[in-house]
Amino acid sequence: MSERRVRVRFAPSPTGPLHIGGVRTALYNYLFARQHGGDLVFRIEDTDSTRFVPGAEDYIIEAFRWLGIQFDEGVSFGGQYGPYRQSERRDIYKKYVQQLLDGGKAYIAFDTPEELEQKRKDTDNFQYDNHTRLQMRNSLTLPKEEVDRLIAEGCQYVVRFKIDAGQEVLVDDMIRGEVHVKSDILDDKVLFKSADQLPTYHLANIVDDHLMEITHVIRGEEWLPSAPLHVLLYQAFGWQDTMPRFAHLPLLLKPDGKGKLSKRDGDRLGFPVFPLDWKDADGHVTATGYREQGYFPEAVVNFLALLGWNPGGEQELFTLDELVPLFDITKCSKAGAKFAYEKGIWFNHEYILRKSAAEIAALFEPICREHGVKDSLERITQVVAMMKDRVSFVKELWPLCSFFFEAPTQYDEKTAKKRWKEDSAQTLTALCAVLEQLDDFSLENQEQVVHAWIEQQELKLGNVMNAWRLALVGEGKGPGMFDISAFLGKEETLRRTRKAIEVLG
Repeated sequence: MSERRVRVRFAPSPTGPLHIGGVRTALYNYLFARQHGGDLVFRIEDTDSTRFVPGAEDYIIEAFRWLGIQFDEGVSFGGQYGPYRQSERRDIYKKYVQQLLDGGKAYIAFDTPEELEQKRKDTDNFQYDNHTRLQMRNSLTLPKEEVDRLIAEGCQYVVRFKIDAGQEVLVDDMIRGEVHVKSDILDDKVLFKSADQLPTYHLANIVDDHLMEITHVIRGEEWLPSAPLHVLLYQAFGWQDTMPRFAHLPLLLKPDGKGKLSKRDGDRLGFPVFPLDWKDADGHVTATGYREQGYFPEAVVNFLALLGWNPGGEQELFTLDELVPLFDITKCSKAGAKFAYEKGIWFNHEYILRKSAAEIAALFEPICREHGVKDSLERITQVVAMMKDRVSFVKELWPLCSFFFEAPTQYDEKTAKKRWKEDSAQTLTALCAVLEQLDDFSLENQEQVVHAWIEQQELKLGNVMNAWRLALVGEGKGPGMFDISAFLGKEETLRRTRKAIEVLG
């Protein structure tokens, strides 16, 4: 195993939007592949044609493109092990189904859904296995002539894997260690269905992993019960020497309460559980995504990487490239990871702080234009530089700093009651006279002159500044007063101040 080139795969089913848990699985596969100089394969597992949803495959590819998680080969990426879409590999699977049948490792079963349902009613905890298979209609109980006749007549059937009793199955898991399972508790899983001439996940997954030379299978905890079956299938084919090592990742859990994270949790608490918006056939958004909610892809990646694993130490902010050498799949938690979505918001805030004012301004400019702002990008960048440390999302900038671009049309009643004193109109009238005389309206010169005037007039600095802030902003928010007035310029500052004096009296 150590001499083989590391190859891992992410193999989603195109049944709808990609859950954030799937994104984390793909991320861990990516980190593992890059760390070992290996390959990350993108495979589409679409053998269940009844669950196929148009647009899901493109959605998944676009999600990873946005996140910056790059695949080396697979659907839409090419490669020498294709085709990478399971629905295009029918003939390949049939060959291996026949190999199991010829070797006595599988058998054909003709039981109808109605017969199986009746058996479940008649027998408590019924399971189609080594204890019950001889009571059923299959090639183990029917004469070969009848089996051939039923097939020739087009009778629908399935192929089941024949699991013998009395075996101890060892699953060597990189996270959970050695897992031992008795074969007696396993059922004879369906591997192939004649109805659509397609294999089930269990067979297709094993055949593809073998033929695509996958060395490690990193997947969600929900697949752990299938692992013993997959080990037995590798043994049945005689592929023990190339069997991949498994790693079953812990589940993502609800932020509150117990259980697995679901879309309902996101709807209830107001956070996305998908990377991108998902739309129905009419184009209506039915599930919100991290991208459209204003998250940075690097913040989402950083957040997800630390759900169920961490490199130790105090550092929390890591780029994708920084995560690669630190990642250790064996150090993943066995317990489920609580999806603390507030931490995702914190990460986004931290990445806003990391980015330059120019980067954020480029994202904020379209929002400004939508609100009729005609100021230059340079001016917008100045505002962003003053305000970006106060927000977690770019979209939060407009309500916070619209006053830089639009004069207040009304004044917050609560702030006015608290900050507009009996002498505020008189004081700001005098302040206007001081500002009127300034030829240099820079922040530094304003601050020096106004502070000197306040001291000379023996005024209270807080009273003057609070009233002036109300005049320029319309409420009690914003950066330093001289930052605001210097940005607005002399003419606009005087106009807003005099307007407030007139309105508030």
